[in-house]
Amino acid sequence: MELADEPQEIPVYLFTGFLEAGKTKFIQETLCDKRFNRGERTLVLMCEEGEEELDPSAFPKKGRSVFLRTLDGEEDLTEQRLAQWQSELEIERVVVEYNGMWMLDSLYNAMPAGWTVYQEFMFADANTFINYNNNMRQLVFDKLQSCELVVFNRAPKGIDMTPYHKIIRAVNRRCDIAFEHPDGKVEYDETVDPLPFDINAPVVEIADRDYAIWYQDMGEEMKKYSGKTLKLHVQVASSPDLPRDTIIVGRQMMNCCAADVQFAGLAATGTDSALWQSGDWIFLTAKVRIGRHKAYSGAGPILEALVIEPAEPAAETVATFY
Repeated sequence: MELADEPQEIPVYLFTGFLEAGKTKFIQETLCDKRFNRGERTLVLMCEEGEEELDPSAFPKKGRSVFLRTLDGEEDLTEQRLAQWQSELEIERVVVEYNGMWMLDSLYNAMPAGWTVYQEFMFADANTFINYNNNMRQLVFDKLQSCELVVFNRAPKGIDMTPYHKIIRAVNRRCDIAFEHPDGKVEYDETVDPLPFDINAPVVEIADRDYAIWYQDMGEEMKKYSGKTLKLHVQVASSPDLPRDTIIVGRQMMNCCAADVQFAGLAATGTDSALWQSGDWIFLTAKVRIGRHKAYSGAGPILEALVIEPAEPAAETVATFY
């Protein structure tokens, strides 16, 4: 029996941000750079119209290998349309100038098989970003959570980076942050973010206000917690599908807004699940082991209980980054 051909891998270079944030200018410069553009057949998806327009005549080979296509609305972003352009134009890669008012899931759900985001950059006007974040937090969060670089354009000299840094690090602890000044000079945010708890303490105590930061750090760098002893103030979530010696412990956690609150929990072993009901609050002292457990689809942190004490609910039952 013949196997079906694997779909062609199509690298996607994703540029996000709100209108007049500088995306078009950066894409123009990128496609003019012969180190990036050696004539590969490139589909450029334009998802909004700003003051600036791309000038394909300035690209290598006069832009004959670059194909611009415009999407008028989010409803036009369909897998059928993208697959049709891929086939008709025989493209090798895709550059997307994404509309800041569209959720990224609309793009991810429409990408044909084989399309893979290779790089993702977010652009913002330093003079309007704070207002965007205050008024459209969910859209800002959506663009920050998976980007590799945030570029703040039109940044005044001497700008206080602190409020920008705090907003970004509450969502994304790994991306780079750059401020481009009107004279073209670029300044990188090199602030070091110390964890708000002592990871080298004999017992690492996670305060209620620090649960979200700890949970995110555990997910990103779980190996550094292997063998550590933690003390957590958490809720119990029991499940009949788990072994009797296992409970799920965690907190309701909010990333950006009330609509995305969900339980952020981990498997804890070494207790009798019959002793606890879902919703119970406990103080858990446990040693961390990284391994496989039925609660996870792969390897994850397993909290081996040393002491479990009943507790009163936290003053703020939903953990946040603020």
